[in-house]
Amino acid sequence: MPRTRGRKDDGGDKSEEHRFPCPQCGADMRFSPAEAQLVCDHCGHTEPLGADRVRHQPIPELDFRRALEQRLPEAEIETARFSRCPNCGAEVEFDPAVHSTECPFCATPVVTDTGEMRHIKPAGLAPFLLTERQAREAMTGWLGSLWFAPSGLTDYARKGRAMTGIYVPFWTYDADTQSSYTGQRGTVYYVTEQVQVRDANGHIRSELRQVPRIRWTPVSGRVARFFDDVLVLASRSLPKSHTDALQPWDLSRLDPYRPEYLAGFRAEGYTIGLADGMRDARAQMDAMIERDVRFDIGGDQQQIQHIDTRIGDVTFKHILLPVWTAAYRFRGRSYRFVVNGQTGKVQGERLWSAVKIAFAVLLAALVVAAAVWFGQQQSNGDVVLPWDTWQGNG
Repeated sequence: MPRTRGRKDDGGDKSEEHRFPCPQCGADMRFSPAEAQLVCDHCGHTEPLGADRVRHQPIPELDFRRALEQRLPEAEIETARFSRCPNCGAEVEFDPAVHSTECPFCATPVVTDTGEMRHIKPAGLAPFLLTERQAREAMTGWLGSLWFAPSGLTDYARKGRAMTGIYVPFWTYDADTQSSYTGQRGTVYYVTEQVQVRDANGHIRSELRQVPRIRWTPVSGRVARFFDDVLVLASRSLPKSHTDALQPWDLSRLDPYRPEYLAGFRAEGYTIGLADGMRDARAQMDAMIERDVRFDIGGDQQQIQHIDTRIGDVTFKHILLPVWTAAYRFRGRSYRFVVNGQTGKVQGERLWSAVKIAFAVLLAALVVAAAVWFGQQQSNGDVVLPWDTWQGNG
């Protein structure tokens, strides 16, 4: 069922539900990214989003400091209704008519006693480019490439229910940085020294060799870098390794947020706040600044003693990125898979079949045993004659 986002007007008591019924048959319509319009799967009717929609507009940045001080304009805040998964902690929007379902991230049963949460609303999103069928094909192909995955799970996933399209929350951060540093530049030079070496016969002899040495020179300097759209996952529902493996994302395809985009999909609320996300962003920035400093020091080797970074003009965006998810319960265990809704890149739990591993070990042992036996036969002087010799034709 198409997902709608509940919002409260300023000072209002009721949540306004954005629903998109088909004007012909009344069924819920869904957003089709390929056609850039709403589509009714029941009767085939389509509705354009309107002439005011301009794709790939720049998404406005918001002031980081004002957000921390809770001084953002009310237009940037919304009250949305989410249900929290008791297992993985995901906060996902569900249709108010749905009272129980499964978490799309871990397949845990969820009772949708939806609670309201006031948060920063999304400024933009990247629409899905892959259909559910294409995402499923990518996932089953990835599973098929895992030699030691249980065959039963691969078959179960191939025949299982449809994957779920979810917009996953991210923060992006912009910042202007200036860093001063102190350190040492290492320059490699060579000196000729007489060294003692042992030859193949065990004899020790002296010879002259070029031995590397490093000359260290104290250095200091400054580097500057403007960071644009440092991307940080704003949710803990999936392992970070999963979502990191889905990169890169094409942020040039971001569109300004409109509730119509979510018709037919779900959206996850952020559970990592703006300040916590900035700590992750700073770690990414610091790693890049360190690389800049090493490049600025130059030489053959570098030692960094201190970096002092001043950061200013910090802005951010709350965006949603498209992920197809599948969570399967197989033999009492939950397996999670995610597919990048832009590129089709797949990531999930690595699966191991004890039977397949045992068979591979046995096969490897047989191959080694055969090789050893053949080597022993050769060393014993046995001669392998051609087949026609045994037939008396030799």
